[in-house]
Amino acid sequence: MSRRLVLASASPARLGLLRQAGLAPEVVVSDLDESTITAPRVGEQVALLAAAKAAVVAGRVEDALVIGADSLLEFRGEAMGKPADAHEARDRWRRMAGRSGVLHTGQALLDVRSGRVEGRDVVVTSTVVHFASPTAEEIDAYLDSGEPLAVAGAFTLDGLGAPFVRRVEGDPASVVGLSLAALREQLSRRGLTITALWRR
Repeated sequence: MSRRLVLASASPARLGLLRQAGLAPEVVVSDLDESTITAPRVGEQVALLAAAKAAVVAGRVEDALVIGADSLLEFRGEAMGKPADAHEARDRWRRMAGRSGVLHTGQALLDVRSGRVEGRDVVVTSTVVHFASPTAEEIDAYLDSGEPLAVAGAFTLDGLGAPFVRRVEGDPASVVGLSLAALREQLSRRGLTITALWRR
């Protein structure tokens, strides 16, 4: 069965993951004011953010499967989204070096038919990330690239930050921004197979 697939995110990493998995989503950015959504636990917050982003976009489509996602790094009890500036990113890396944190990714799948949400499935995937200890020169070079300023936790697993991650325990795709394994299960609960949505 052919269904329109919509990604409610401006993240090129999430779009890349879906394309690598054989999917061809349209991108409709929610422009949600994330500062209005808070929760006592990091996992709860990413779930709420993912669901809210998907809901905004679901209100703009007639018939589609809408995917919303959000990620935050939990480090020593603190939720870390995108750093505000290079100074904050440098401070984070000084604290994270040689230690580990948990990257939480909330993922919402909304099934929209005839302009109405007929199905809503929200999951959270949590993966332990063990960081290396980059030198001051490596941190400076990484900050100069601009990459850590654009991503949750100030690091990537699929970009220039990859050499500074020693290992992960859990779903590596969710660290990039979206769990493909979880998406397969979410689709299955809607009576769909991920293979039916392949476009290559």
